[in-house]
Amino acid sequence: MALSEQERKLLEQLEASLTAEDPKFADTLSGSSSIRVHRRRAAAAGLAFIAGVVVLVIGIPVHPVVSVVGFLLMLGGALVGINSWRRVGGDEDGQPSQGPQQGKPRQPSASSQDFMDKLEERWRRRQQGDL
Repeated sequence: MALSEQERKLLEQLEASLTAEDPKFADTLSGSSSIRVHRRRAAAAGLAFIAGVVVLVIGIPVHPVVSVVGFLLMLGGALVGINSWRRVGGDEDGQPSQGPQQGKPRQPSASSQDFMDKLEERWRRRQQGDL
């Protein structure tokens, strides 16, 4: 059911007054602040990953411990970045979104179906003693 023009204007006025009175609360309700936080975190993790690669490469001639630190920096950056990026693509409540394959039974492909049919036919012949 669509809103009338008057209802739409009233709703816009309410939103504007809420934003003027308490912008932090309005930002929380819109859900955009958590997305921005996770985007920033993912960007920082990407920079940490690149810094880890640089430290790893520079640490090879200097000392092996420096290379290990660079690898750990890369690993930490990758883990934080992947986790944050999943939340950016998630729902408003911060939960990761379900992929298209989750929750749906997987349909077998034609080649795997043919393979299964052949196995079932062999099994039937073996049970009947025709092998």
